[in-house]
Amino acid sequence: MNFWDRLKVNAASLQKGLADEVVKFKNDAFMRAVTAGCAMMASADGDISAAEKQKMIGFIQNSDVLRVFDLQKVIDSFNAIVGKFEFDRTIGEGEALALVSRTRDKPEARVVVGVVLAVANADGVFDPKEREVARKIAAAAGVDPAEFGI
Repeated sequence: MNFWDRLKVNAASLQKGLADEVVKFKNDAFMRAVTAGCAMMASADGDISAAEKQKMIGFIQNSDVLRVFDLQKVIDSFNAIVGKFEFDRTIGEGEALALVSRTRDKPEARVVVGVVLAVANADGVFDPKEREVARKIAAAAGVDPAEFGI
């Protein structure tokens, strides 16, 4: 099985259990870490287009995983981080990684990485730039990227 097939299988199996795991960590810091990781993933190609924002907001609205949170708070958190990326990519990435790193060495760290990977794979495409961003997010969370096949 090649990398992409393994990723799709891993993402599908992860998503099944993610909703249950997210409920355990229903708090503001966890939600902000997830939305920061998602904003960082959306910026993987160097730009966050209107289409990418709409895709992410659509994912948030339809996600069983993120339904445990108030939709408006999730969207506001995502947009706040996106705003930092739009102002300056370095500042946005630093802020996003700082939020993700707040989960470091905590049980929710793996779940943050899993949710971000599920979002990244929502369109069925996981390109090399997204893979690089996923590794940075995993490192910030203190999670071995190999656990997720990245």
